[in-house]
Amino acid sequence: MSFSVLIPARLASTRLPNKPLADIGGKPMVVRVAERVARAGARGVWVAADDMATVQACEAHGVKALMTRRDHVSGSDRLAEACEQLGLDGGDVVVNVQGDEPLIDPTLVSACAQLLSDRPDCAVATAAHALTDAAEFANPNVVKVVCDQAGRALYFSRAPLPWWRDGSSAGAPALQPGQALRHIGLYAYRAGFLRRFPALSPAPIEQLESLEQLRVLWHGERIAVHVAAQAPAAGVDTPEDLERVRALWPGVASA
Repeated sequence: MSFSVLIPARLASTRLPNKPLADIGGKPMVVRVAERVARAGARGVWVAADDMATVQACEAHGVKALMTRRDHVSGSDRLAEACEQLGLDGGDVVVNVQGDEPLIDPTLVSACAQLLSDRPDCAVATAAHALTDAAEFANPNVVKVVCDQAGRALYFSRAPLPWWRDGSSAGAPALQPGQALRHIGLYAYRAGFLRRFPALSPAPIEQLESLEQLRVLWHGERIAVHVAAQAPAAGVDTPEDLERVRALWPGVASA
């Protein structure tokens, strides 16, 4: 099974300016991400950047980088351009890893790639893990996914789904053990679909929930879901997150 990894990196960030270049143990964060996912066995790892500072930082540390347009609306648009630059075939598997995930588990990356390779009925693969905390289940910032019997996504939502009718009281959501899945924002795509994706019209449910993956389902494509045994380590969104990762890094680097 052959696959590539693309890491979109956008320099502008409201909560953490210049996030891709934030130092973690002597190297920029996006370089740390690239080095970590290289352990997943991809045939190639590229950073898709929107500025030359990130490109130069990657190249200085032996990481391949592509310069993409700055006006892309989403990371998916940036990846579509990267696919074109790399000349990837339509059937090639491409894994999208966010540039703020320096603690990502490489086996999760390879699992998503393998799942998509094994599922010709799907254009995309993603991941999830079992939800066990009722507060997270009710939290709209925690995205839930409901799957069919073949492990394909039926729907993604910020709402507490599936709703346990007999276990909920007074309109309060309750967790039915083993039924709720939290979505993990990692995606594997077929390159041909990824190139088409930006041209697909936004879906009403996508705009309502503010979840871009719903566009895939709205247009009739299928998403396979890998259920991980445990929750992945959190990414870096804030200065506090960055300090947490910096404190953990010596142990991560030596593992």
